[in-house]
Amino acid sequence: MNSSSRATGRTVLVAVRAMAVLTVVLGVGYTALITLVGQVALPGQANGSLLRGASGEVVGSSLIGQSFTDADGAALAQYFQTRPSAAGDGYDAGASSGSNLGPENADLVAAIEERTEVVAELEGVPESAVPADAVTASASGLDPDISPAYASIQVERVATARKLPVSEVRDLVAEYTRGPDLGYLGDPTVNVVELNLALDRLGG
Repeated sequence: MNSSSRATGRTVLVAVRAMAVLTVVLGVGYTALITLVGQVALPGQANGSLLRGASGEVVGSSLIGQSFTDADGAALAQYFQTRPSAAGDGYDAGASSGSNLGPENADLVAAIEERTEVVAELEGVPESAVPADAVTASASGLDPDISPAYASIQVERVATARKLPVSEVRDLVAEYTRGPDLGYLGDPTVNVVELNLALDRLGG
């Protein structure tokens, strides 16, 4: 075997050893370290931000919206309603997407007009009072949040359906309203899944 072949062999051996070491360090060690840090420092987030019902069963995630409608798609009066979803049949985590329709698309315009009429009638407000997020889907189709304005027009309906004081429901909305991230990124939001779970715990 000449010197060139021996040098090539050594180079290949070094490369194989380096790959093996890096695979163990980065592929196994780093993954295990990050998993451990996540479980210790942020266990809720690391495990999917799961939400549990009164008896401890998992009822959803604070990161993924849910539809609060009956089998025919009609809004359940005792629950705050989420924004529309274009993900599968609605909030399907396996089919996350928006409608991909432009603002001048005739189908989208018609859908928004129809949704606006439905929301205005449901909440007993003029169509001009219906916020944009009540009639448009998010880009992911999974967004669990709505604007405080949309939550506000639903308070009286939910309070009436649950026979609760309007002030109590309004206070609950305020409790589940989050400000902008870091105090300045984005707008205030209300997590509908968490809010409706709190309502169920409250009763009515």
